[in-house]
Amino acid sequence: MNETPFLSAISLTMLHVLIQLALIVRVLLRPHRDPASRIAWVVVIVALPVLGMLAYLLLGEVNIGRRRIQRMRAVLARMPDMPAAAGADARNPRPDIPERHAHLFRVGRSIGGFEPIGGNSARLLADSNAVIDAMVADIDAAREHVHLLFYIWLPDNNGRQIVEALKRATARGVTCRAMADDLGSRLMIQSRHWQAMGAAGIRLARALPIGNPLLRALTGRIDLRNHRKIVVIDGRITYCGSQNCADPEFRIKPKYAPWVDAMMRFEGPIARQNQHLFASDWMAHVDDDIADLPRRPIPPIPSFPPGLPAQVIGTGPTVRYSAMPEMFESLIYSARHELLITTPYYVPDDSMQLALCASARRGVATTVVFPARNDSWIVGAASRSYYGDLLAAGVRIFEYVGGLLHTKSLTLDGEVMLIGSANMDRRSFELNYENNILLYDPALTADMRRRQQEYIARSRPVTLNEVAAWPMKRRLWNNTIAMLGPVL
Repeated sequence: MNETPFLSAISLTMLHVLIQLALIVRVLLRPHRDPASRIAWVVVIVALPVLGMLAYLLLGEVNIGRRRIQRMRAVLARMPDMPAAAGADARNPRPDIPERHAHLFRVGRSIGGFEPIGGNSARLLADSNAVIDAMVADIDAAREHVHLLFYIWLPDNNGRQIVEALKRATARGVTCRAMADDLGSRLMIQSRHWQAMGAAGIRLARALPIGNPLLRALTGRIDLRNHRKIVVIDGRITYCGSQNCADPEFRIKPKYAPWVDAMMRFEGPIARQNQHLFASDWMAHVDDDIADLPRRPIPPIPSFPPGLPAQVIGTGPTVRYSAMPEMFESLIYSARHELLITTPYYVPDDSMQLALCASARRGVATTVVFPARNDSWIVGAASRSYYGDLLAAGVRIFEYVGGLLHTKSLTLDGEVMLIGSANMDRRSFELNYENNILLYDPALTADMRRRQQEYIARSRPVTLNEVAAWPMKRRLWNNTIAMLGPVL
């Protein structure tokens, strides 16, 4: 009897078990992983011995690659501090924030180090096309530099309008830097328009370039993306919100159109905080040192006394763990009268879900608006698995039926607002680079609240009886997808 094949089989089995055990130990020792996530990954590794181990190696850890982390840390070490006093003068005074809201801005400061700063003006733009029109006008009026970063930049009508505006600015001597996520903006990056911008003298960069997908997977996760939307012009004008550089018809996913976004145009010292965020992203990918730009004196700007206080909050996988969830939960727990939220993607952890339920239970008028049709069937199913508990706690839920509601906004007691790129899901909280602006201004918050009410007017309410009547097949599907949340 030949025992060699038998012994070889035993050796392979033992090797497989050892690798499996090593990965399980790694799962248990990884920092910043909640128990549900640990359990989920252990089950996957045990239940699917080969596929489970491969899945964990590819998707189980938030890792953008050792070299990228080292470079980003080196860049951040060179970036200047942005103290509250920077730019504070008679026209740009220190922020006047009521004590009842001051703790929210302290949370924001703990994330990115930016202090809230006053002396800003802002306005909510009418719609996606109005945003592009305003950006083009500002680029056409630029004198020194234009910096922009988008997760998705499409070679469609609006995308090409920005391209042509950048070309015109470069032709008259304005320094233009444009960065786009290598995955989200691949259609633009692979198009003739990208090449034409480079030929025109526009400085270009691809955020988190993928390269060879197979080799890239060995050094870091491909799905860690730069989801930010940043535009800074001459260090005094900036934009923040949910809108990518594309037509609202969003032709790569036309059946969900129109994409419904909200974007704000800011003018004042807050632009320098977004400048700081852009510069750190840019220098992490390009050998072009612009670290001093955020501290340069900005050109004379109109007086906005006292101006609204605002604060940039930038998060990502190389920023401290749980940063954006802490910001959201701090806002939710601070609500005393009204909390109104719009988000296209809702896959919370337990603490986020409980915070919303607690808000409604203590008598706060708590409302969340989701899109009725989600471009991600996975997120759509997972989101609906949370409806029952939210509704039972007294949270009002609406589903927007006029397109894909892509706006990420939160208004608090009619005075405080958070707007930006971050969704209320694990991807935004743990995997993506995001940028938001937190501000205190009752008038501007009222504008955003009116926009949110317009969304509600175009939505249908979801009731507890309706959710209770869902067939078992649907509830089983939603809950199964949601169960995978800690793994995805």
